[in-house]
Amino acid sequence: MDIRFFSSLIEVVDTGSIAAAARNQMLTPAAVSQRIKALEISLGCQLLSRAGHTAKPTSECLKVLPRLKRLISEVEALHSDLDDTGLTGELKVGAISTVLTGLIPSAIQSLAISTPNLNLQIFPGTSAHLYKQLIAKKVDVIIIVTPPFSCPKFLKLTHLYSEQLALICSVNNKLGLHESLLAKPYIQYDRNSWGGAIADAYLIDNNIHVKSICEIDALESIVLMVRQEMGVSLMPLWNGLEDMADNIKVLPISGNKYQRNIALISHRQVGKEPLIKAFSNVISRKAEL
Repeated sequence: MDIRFFSSLIEVVDTGSIAAAARNQMLTPAAVSQRIKALEISLGCQLLSRAGHTAKPTSECLKVLPRLKRLISEVEALHSDLDDTGLTGELKVGAISTVLTGLIPSAIQSLAISTPNLNLQIFPGTSAHLYKQLIAKKVDVIIIVTPPFSCPKFLKLTHLYSEQLALICSVNNKLGLHESLLAKPYIQYDRNSWGGAIADAYLIDNNIHVKSICEIDALESIVLMVRQEMGVSLMPLWNGLEDMADNIKVLPISGNKYQRNIALISHRQVGKEPLIKAFSNVISRKAEL
């Protein structure tokens, strides 16, 4: 049996669709179907129940699924077993977009020198999505906005840094912070995102009713729209904003009540503890700079 076939089956079970699994694995639906069929022939049972565009695991599939996941983990750990330091192997890291452009590049550069046998796989996403991926053990480490709830005890959370909330507007804007929010078109940091909820809390607490022209969970895109004088926005002062700050004025909001906190979160026991520790140490050092 090919270990890649196990991965395709797990992806279909997780997504509920052969087409979705194929997209995630950058394969054709036909290729994924062939992999599942090969597994079914090898195991002598039906693994998926197909109905229209959906695919659900059969009872036989659910019986073998935990073992297939363990087999994948064991295969991934083979290279690490041959390295007495435990610093050889693959580490799957999820990160929000501002961390990808701000913190991750310099961390990768340092890790390439200090941990050359570490194979990093980087996955972008929103905080909520990456948190779910971590819980499902699809990634090993995530760097996200600190969850607005307590994490379970099997997760380890390390605070990295805090980002001050600020109004960003055109350099041509002569109004103050509150006046700008009331008078100018407002580009809303998605209220359903964990970071956007913080910015929205500031508006609610100060009884400010904005004229929203759009709502988006993409801080880089918001900056571009503000640069084009489409409106103003509230957002955290993330590392990397200064590189896009041409024609942008920043009006910080004092105090820590509305700060966006960034955290590194991992499982406490996944068999990759040396790799996770090495990665976490480098990220923590970079966050302090």
